[in-house]
Amino acid sequence: MKHHFFVCTNRRPAHGPKPSCAGNGSEEVLFALRDERERRGLSVDIYITAAGCLGRCPTAGASIVVYPEGVWYTGVTVADVPELVEQHMVNGRVVERLRDSQLR
Repeated sequence: MKHHFFVCTNRRPAHGPKPSCAGNGSEEVLFALRDERERRGLSVDIYITAAGCLGRCPTAGASIVVYPEGVWYTGVTVADVPELVEQHMVNGRVVERLRDSQLR
């Protein structure tokens, strides 16, 4: 395994006190990551797993943590997937604009 992406798919009530990644489209992000991984033939080296709450709870987009590096991304949307795949999955470079600034 080269990288393991954990995508928060936690769902909370729509009008609760905290946002939820599933309410922000994280399931679509998960499927888009998996589709792009397959399209590029990376399924042997890259794992992508749906996860429960990762505790970052962005107001938009999804939270993702990548191991073994321990890189945290927040606010990830489907539009970010091609860049995330190209930069992190393929080239091993962190996408700084998506990186959680509190967990650097």
